[in-house]
Amino acid sequence: MAKKKRRLVEEPKEEYEFTPTEFNEREFILKDIYMTKVFLVVTVLAVIVGIVGAVICNHTGWWWLATIISLAVCAGLTKILGLLKFRVDMLEMKSMLGNYLLFLMLALGICILLTNEPFVEVL
Repeated sequence: MAKKKRRLVEEPKEEYEFTPTEFNEREFILKDIYMTKVFLVVTVLAVIVGIVGAVICNHTGWWWLATIISLAVCAGLTKILGLLKFRVDMLEMKSMLGNYLLFLMLALGICILLTNEPFVEVL
């Protein structure tokens, strides 16, 4: 005996409609410009701390003191930015992590660069 054909009943699919959130282009650009200003200030501060660390290393030989100064300034970077009239509440944590890493790499890199042979006599 032949079996009856089963009829498949398709259930109606739920329709999902994506509605994007409002994007404020002006706010985005202003925030990006603000974070760029913070980035430039952190870069200048790292160069200054690197030069100070190189002077300390060249005259005293205490490389550990230059490292501690770099780490201490990096730890107090948000307070320093607050003293320089930057709004700390507007700083994004993601961008500040990049600024911390930039500061450490640049300050210690400049310190190491300036403690080597061509620059020892200058400082």
